[in-house]
Amino acid sequence: MKTIQGVLWDNDGVLVNTEQLFYESNRDLLLPYGIDLTPKQFFDWFLHNNYGAWHLLLGQGHSIELVERLRDERTVLLAERLRQARRLAMPGVKQVLAALRPHVAMGVVTSAYEQHFRISHAATDLLQYFDFVLTREMYGESKPAPDGYQLGLQRLGLAAADCVAVEDSPRGLRAARAAGLECIVVRNQMNRHHAFDDAFCVVDSSAELGEVLASFVPGMARSQGQLEAFL
Repeated sequence: MKTIQGVLWDNDGVLVNTEQLFYESNRDLLLPYGIDLTPKQFFDWFLHNNYGAWHLLLGQGHSIELVERLRDERTVLLAERLRQARRLAMPGVKQVLAALRPHVAMGVVTSAYEQHFRISHAATDLLQYFDFVLTREMYGESKPAPDGYQLGLQRLGLAAADCVAVEDSPRGLRAARAAGLECIVVRNQMNRHHAFDDAFCVVDSSAELGEVLASFVPGMARSQGQLEAFL
């Protein structure tokens, strides 16, 4: 079995339950223009192919200036919704992080901008478990490009073969694999129908994720009591 010394974590949909809020923010901004963004379109355009939905406005003949204004409005709207949300941490993920922390180095590689990342973690108590956080401003090309994960590996000081990534989106999986990382994908409401054929494995809960990660870590307690901490 593979052993690891480091884990690089995606954020939205993995550590915090924020994908739905981002979807709703985009949908609500587009509705006044006769565009009813569906969850399937959001998954395909944002989480799979990473080109968003602004092309729909441009296709209607709207200006790039309108797109830029709506992009700014989305930043404000999403920040407001994150502030209003409660219990954003994914169920069980804190227990997984706490169990791993004594044994491996860990960092976050997210496509979220720092403003939204910090708001989403204002009350999660999860950041204590990480050695660093890389938000979108801190690296070159966004996922599915490998830039963020390559920088994450540099910050860990480890080879890709000695680490794994945890993701929830096709573009995140492609970014991790392009950086040479095995990748575990966590199922959630948005991605439940996607195959993720190139993942090391796909898990349905934090409990399953904890068991898979524990199997990678030599010296980590494997008693029944330890594993029950993930449940």
